[in-house]
Amino acid sequence: MQKREWLISARGDLTQEQAANLCGISRSTYSNIELGIRNPSVSNAKKIGEALKVDWKLFFEENCHETKQNQPA
Repeated sequence: MQKREWLISARGDLTQEQAANLCGISRSTYSNIELGIRNPSVSNAKKIGEALKVDWKLFFEENCHETKQNQPA
């Protein structure tokens, strides 16, 4: 996976710690999601979406798109 540049952009001037606190999740969880190391649960995606004013479904659309691209024809 790659970094979620759109999420980094949405975070703006906030630190990962500040963004995580706004979302109500741990900094390590937030960091792993932002870096693309792990995918958020639906619950965490909704928390991040609400806190950072992004569509929480982006996390899953991105994943579906990558899965479709990586499947053999």
